[in-house]
Amino acid sequence: MQFKKLTSEKPFDVADYVHDYYALHPDEKLSLYLGCDSQNRLRTTYATTLVFNVSKTGCHVIYRKEVMPLIADMWTRLWGEAERSVETALYLREKGIEIDTIDLDYNVNPKFKSNKLVTAVVGYVESLGFKARIKPDLLPAVYAADHIVG
Repeated sequence: MQFKKLTSEKPFDVADYVHDYYALHPDEKLSLYLGCDSQNRLRTTYATTLVFNVSKTGCHVIYRKEVMPLIADMWTRLWGEAERSVETALYLREKGIEIDTIDLDYNVNPKFKSNKLVTAVVGYVESLGFKARIKPDLLPAVYAADHIVG
């Protein structure tokens, strides 16, 4: 699964990168946060991010961006965000890397349209053994994805 750094266009395998990052920072307490955001303009763009929260120095972000034909149906587009996060988390787990949290860009507040997916998406993520977080919690991976997709 190919990701990129914010500072480079050169793609790399996300699992290899995570293993290398851990090897370069053996004494750091690292937490991994995974998330995805999407945006519709003339096309649909998804950005999946993996945020390394480094205890002493802040955060480091890597990402995967996908552009595809417009997905007009809100449910389908938003479900696609969860699918991309879960796909990445499962890939990393298969490579021996556990994700601390999957950040989901859905809101518990019923006034937001994404609220309609909260129960289904949280159930999906947690049934696979991952911790799910949704708004209004602080979601570093979703906020990073929002900046990349924009």
